[in-house]
Amino acid sequence: MDTPGSLFIKILAVFGLVLVNAFFVAAEFALVKVRSTRLQQLAAEGHLRARFAQRVVSKLDAYLSATQLGITLASLGLGWLGEPAVASLLRPLFALTGLPESIVHTVAFAVAFSLITLLHIVLGELAPKSLAIRLAESTALWTALPLAYFYKIMYPAIWVLNSFANLLLRWIGIEPVVSGHQAAYSEEELLLLVSESHRSGLIDSTEKALMDNIFHFSDRVAREIMVPRTDMVCLYLDRSVEENFEIARENRHTRYPVAVEDKDHIVGFIHVSDLYVQGLQAGQKDLHGFIREVLRVPESMEISRVLRLMQKHRGQIAVVVDEYGGTAGLISLEDILEEIVGEIQDEFDEERPPVETVGDVTYVDGRVLVEDINDMFGLEIDDSEVDSIGGWVAAQLEGNPQVGKSVTVDEYVFEITEVDNLRVNRLRIQQIPVQSQVEG
Repeated sequence: MDTPGSLFIKILAVFGLVLVNAFFVAAEFALVKVRSTRLQQLAAEGHLRARFAQRVVSKLDAYLSATQLGITLASLGLGWLGEPAVASLLRPLFALTGLPESIVHTVAFAVAFSLITLLHIVLGELAPKSLAIRLAESTALWTALPLAYFYKIMYPAIWVLNSFANLLLRWIGIEPVVSGHQAAYSEEELLLLVSESHRSGLIDSTEKALMDNIFHFSDRVAREIMVPRTDMVCLYLDRSVEENFEIARENRHTRYPVAVEDKDHIVGFIHVSDLYVQGLQAGQKDLHGFIREVLRVPESMEISRVLRLMQKHRGQIAVVVDEYGGTAGLISLEDILEEIVGEIQDEFDEERPPVETVGDVTYVDGRVLVEDINDMFGLEIDDSEVDSIGGWVAAQLEGNPQVGKSVTVDEYVFEITEVDNLRVNRLRIQQIPVQSQVEG
């Protein structure tokens, strides 16, 4: 028979074991949830607890074993000490009912078991779990140091238990983890994290767009973003400085490729300042003498590599060559940067935006990539044969595009609004009204 003093101590021990269980549960969820990059930042700022937490997270598997051991020991202690103590506390109350001793014992034990289970689940499991998930950073900082001491004290037991667990895994053909916790994310996972952060309001739309563009940057090739050959503005070696300066004055670009006879024979490029100072003012008759060497890249080269080549050669433009050695187009440093930051308009740019939305109608430049159209409208247009949406529409019309002709994809109509010879310059995209779809 327990004395009141010993019973009081046992009840205190019960609450103590529940708190111990809660500590290990909170530590477990906090260590899994906390961001290692945030701990690195705090540690770099001199936060002592962050350094301990960083060490713990770097050996996550080992410390998770420690939390599991702590939870198990606390749970066993509750079962061994808690239920008899609470049953002893309740037995005198049930004895007042006049029931037989055997029934009193059974009822007291059942109620004690229910109370301990409720206490264990609510205070020892659910509450600390929710707290750790909601406040992962602060929970990890406060639990890391005590957990590290517990790990050192219980290391022999943890090592033995882990060894048996690893042996079991190898026996069933699974190689156990031997290194630290891997916190690396794939590109798809990072994009999902960016989207979730945007939805949560942690980053704004501009930041999200920049991050999305950076991830898609490596997927682009020169052919997809170049100025096509037909749109290239060239200066010509066989023309006078005055004639070439007039071309430059009308088009207002900073740099121009220099061609001999046609655009397949690019011999270099000229900066407009050289054309004016060294050519026009100096009285030069032709462009010889101040032509600069131009970079040449294949149309299939990733734009990330083109950027590195431009940085290496300190170039601003590059001629894009096709598989036969002919000129496919021209790519500039601005074109590459626009893939990350979006359209860059200077004081001389009078071009319409490549994508323009007016009400429920979207006007797009024919050079916009099919991939971008798919992303904008949730379509699955095949871009294996062509890169641009204008080229795709022309192909659907069997190479005979005319203003007013249209192509329907799912619930969207792509109508041609501008054509230059056989090239689609601009398209009008509109969703078919629901009523029209039903009637159709």
